Amino acid sequence: MAVKIRLRREGRKKTPMYRIVIADSKAPRDGRFIEIIGQYQPQLGENALNLKHDRVEYWMNVGALPTDTVRSLLRRAGILKSRHEARLAVKLQGSAVALPEA
Repeated sequence: MAVKIRLRREGRKKTPMYRIVIADSKAPRDGRFIEIIGQYQPQLGENALNLKHDRVEYWMNVGALPTDTVRSLLRRAGILKSRHEARLAVKLQGSAVALPEA
């Protein structure tokens, strides 16, 4: 089962509100989902994005792939940057070689 992090449209006509959900990639856009991890209201401007950061991290570690739009929202929220920095730090720690003392 391929799992995606994607938007689910809600709200009234011409007043969209999106829930950021974890869903099977074969499920319909507004259909069955596994978990709601946030919401995006584009009309609010600066306060448009609310996320559960711990759940986003969990699902991305499990292997859920964000869609292009959700990826840009996660980048805007700073989640992808912090994730990249954490992975880079682990990689640098693992590749650090201790120099023999002379």
